[in-house]
Amino acid sequence: MSTHTPIGTPDVETTWLSDPIHRAFLLQDAQRQLDFFRPSLRADGAFDVLDWEGQPIAGAAQELHSTTRMVHSYVLGKALGRADADAMIDAGMAFLWNRHRDAEHGGYLWAVDDAGIKDGTKLAYGQVFVLLAASSAKLAGHPDADRLLADVSEVIDRHYWDEAPGLLRDEYTRDWQPFSTYRGMNANMHGVEAHLAAFEATGERLYLDRAGRILDFFITRMAAGNGWRVPEHYTDAWEVDPDYAGNPMFRPAGTTPGHSLELGRLTLQHWDLAGRPDDGAPERARHLVERALADAWTPEGGIVYTLDHGGAVAIPDRYWWPVSEAIGAIAALIKAQPAPGDEAWYRRLWTFADAAFIDHARGGWFPEIDPAGKPTGRQFQGKPDIYHSLQAALYPSLTGLSRHVEELAQQR
Repeated sequence: MSTHTPIGTPDVETTWLSDPIHRAFLLQDAQRQLDFFRPSLRADGAFDVLDWEGQPIAGAAQELHSTTRMVHSYVLGKALGRADADAMIDAGMAFLWNRHRDAEHGGYLWAVDDAGIKDGTKLAYGQVFVLLAASSAKLAGHPDADRLLADVSEVIDRHYWDEAPGLLRDEYTRDWQPFSTYRGMNANMHGVEAHLAAFEATGERLYLDRAGRILDFFITRMAAGNGWRVPEHYTDAWEVDPDYAGNPMFRPAGTTPGHSLELGRLTLQHWDLAGRPDDGAPERARHLVERALADAWTPEGGIVYTLDHGGAVAIPDRYWWPVSEAIGAIAALIKAQPAPGDEAWYRRLWTFADAAFIDHARGGWFPEIDPAGKPTGRQFQGKPDIYHSLQAALYPSLTGLSRHVEELAQQR
């Protein structure tokens, strides 16, 4: 464990969520992450991808999920009272509207660079992150949030939302030609996240209901019928496609335990926003989280990237984001319906993150560790984004499961 900052008291009777030393550690880590990524903003309003030292990586295109996550993250930073957050939010919002938005065909382009359009593919995964950014910006009172929120909501409604199953379609060419019959869990999971944010920002019930329909399919039906592991890949008839193997980063074969952890947290957030009905949601969330940790936590620490459909390890690589999501999921369970063992898991996860992923010298988190537990860069360029690790640092200390921006502002 790092000796730079205590991450909790030795008092086993005190939960780390309520421990002032741990809460100070969380805030310090969040601030250092925001410090590290702040210089990514260029004079022309674009964002550089940064290497481990915080220097720009030449030639890297700006991808839609990175722009949107930067907006969302610095909205959280603004709620913390950071004076430098507005410049990041303003730049990201302008870049989304002026560079990612396709003025000719509508929708939002996956990647752009100094020469123009690098990749015009229109993925549901990217569009829902635009919805998240617009919703977060609206909560922060940004003057351009409403137009972005209205535009991307119309895009999602027209092209992606499939009313009959209550799920999102996945991918189109720039001019809206479907180029595959692929359907996937990942875009839908982030669709839940974005729709919950949109509900919080607008109060419009449609967003909450759609998030609930997506969760019902993947959790109540798919996970419950598959040993509480969530199949990732589907046909256009929404039948599991067990043989699918696509992009090894975004669509690896098998199941992804990090996504189960993320879905567990989102299940609790939806349940909270829906008024905490007596519908078994906390129990379903716990099944997801406990199954993922039992399957994927390694003896030396860390969470493996993928499993086969029977739960055996497929890709043993250990990334920062599943640990981040495990922290958020366990914290949410502790706040909703704590159970024996939750506190031990919370401490274990943070102790490992502190030792293996947090860059105590420069700020931010290393994205990947090698088999010896040392930072490595086999899969990722530099430190790819702030989104997962910032939420790991901020969400546990909030007083509820949702309404993050308002709660952060109250704690300033």
